[in-house]
Amino acid sequence: MTSGTHALHSANLTHTQDPREDAASVAPGDIAVGVVIGRASEYFDFFVYGIASVLVFPSVFFPFVDKLHGTLYAFALLAVAFVVRPIGTLVGMKVQERFGRGTKLTAALFLLGTSTVVMALLPSFESAGLLAIVLLTLCRIGQGLALGGSWDGLPSLLALNAPEKRRGWYAMLGQLGAPLGFFVACGIFAYLWANLSSGDFLTWGWRYPFFAAFAINVVALFARLRLVVTHEYEQQMDEHELDPCNVGELFKQQGGNVFIGAFAALASYALFHLVSVFPLSWINLYSQQEIGQFLSVELVGAVLAAMAMPVSGLIADKIGRRRTLGTLAVLIAAFSVVTPWLLGGGDLGQDSFILIGFVLLGLSYGQAAGSVTSNFLPHFRYTGAALTADFAWLIGAAFAPLVALGLSAEFGLVAVSLYLMSGAVCTFLALRANRAMSAAVKD
Repeated sequence: MTSGTHALHSANLTHTQDPREDAASVAPGDIAVGVVIGRASEYFDFFVYGIASVLVFPSVFFPFVDKLHGTLYAFALLAVAFVVRPIGTLVGMKVQERFGRGTKLTAALFLLGTSTVVMALLPSFESAGLLAIVLLTLCRIGQGLALGGSWDGLPSLLALNAPEKRRGWYAMLGQLGAPLGFFVACGIFAYLWANLSSGDFLTWGWRYPFFAAFAINVVALFARLRLVVTHEYEQQMDEHELDPCNVGELFKQQGGNVFIGAFAALASYALFHLVSVFPLSWINLYSQQEIGQFLSVELVGAVLAAMAMPVSGLIADKIGRRRTLGTLAVLIAAFSVVTPWLLGGGDLGQDSFILIGFVLLGLSYGQAAGSVTSNFLPHFRYTGAALTADFAWLIGAAFAPLVALGLSAEFGLVAVSLYLMSGAVCTFLALRANRAMSAAVKD
């Protein structure tokens, strides 16, 4: 072989190896950073609304009813976003098929940020009447559609790229956005509550966190696009068949996996809003504890949840993710039994409820995402994982504050116990069903 031919052969060989080298350059740690930043921005938007549902919206948008019913109306709008989220997912899949993943993500995060920041500009009921509530509802629908449309497949890619014996650890990394988003949202509201008069807070102060959401979403957009639009990312997504599929075919062949996946982490999703948003409403309506002090306790709880998540990763890698979820479901059930005594036990009991609850949330929610999505066939996994998350939020978390506050106001805090207990039972049954299905497939 001549030197020129050898050089040409070497160049061609190098060229054929490039794609694999490029694909390998997308490390799980890089994917995890994109997941954490992206999810933190989404959670921030939603927690800003959740906290405002208690501290602001009853007075600003529902002053024509008492504070309890004003809070219930705000919680009803909180649920609306989760109801429309699956629609946003399906619309986003169509946009992706036609215009690409980067265009879909940009449009979704722009809608999310715009819907949130427009809430800061809304008139009050006193100045605009029913129109103010209609506009608030439309913004909330926009948030839900955007959250569904922002599915980028990063969590699925992270799970597939993670080392086999460290999948629990990498699954946990993707969930860290939740306590981070809550900490920032709660911290901003705590600062404003402590430093503004009641009049200033309800007139203009509450609007600042909604303005901040737009800036946070811009940062998150660039962090995620840095991965999503790269050749290496696209190639790995193609290799793992992580693209939209026909939804009818998905439900026809593997629809059971969607619902089992949604119920498998139900205890964690039910706990999610019952330790973050609902207790604030209970304290505001029925407790003597000062709101600023309680917000500070919730900030400590968010830190504990963030610290508990790495522990969940270590545990899951030792005993398995599904067994970890099952064990946590039992602990959440036990926690539900003492809930009435804690929330009804004065400052000490209420603070204990928050701190213990956030630790349990960190341990369970750290492994809640995609725990059974490996059951999907490769070409169903992208869409299946997205819809599984949508239904988990809808069934477990969407109506939790509304139901818990409405029933506990009527029948006492035992209603919160029953709600949490039902979530734990559903998780246990779903995990058993998933185990049976897996055994049947092996046979």
